[in-house]
Amino acid sequence: MNFKRKKINKTNQKIGYVFMYLVFTTILYFILRFLNKIPDSWGYFHVLILTLFIVLLGTLIKLLLR
Repeated sequence: MNFKRKKINKTNQKIGYVFMYLVFTTILYFILRFLNKIPDSWGYFHVLILTLFIVLLGTLIKLLLR
């Protein structure tokens, strides 16, 4: 069987990645806020920075292991 695969546009792939990152961060923020696991002084921006740090750390480790 020969399945033809469409090439995914790199721009669309990056937009999808950013969109899903924001969705994940939003869900994580509401879960942490509901369970009182983050300080009251923290807002959405702090959770956004925290998850961004984790993503960048994972990307750095991936590049170092190549």
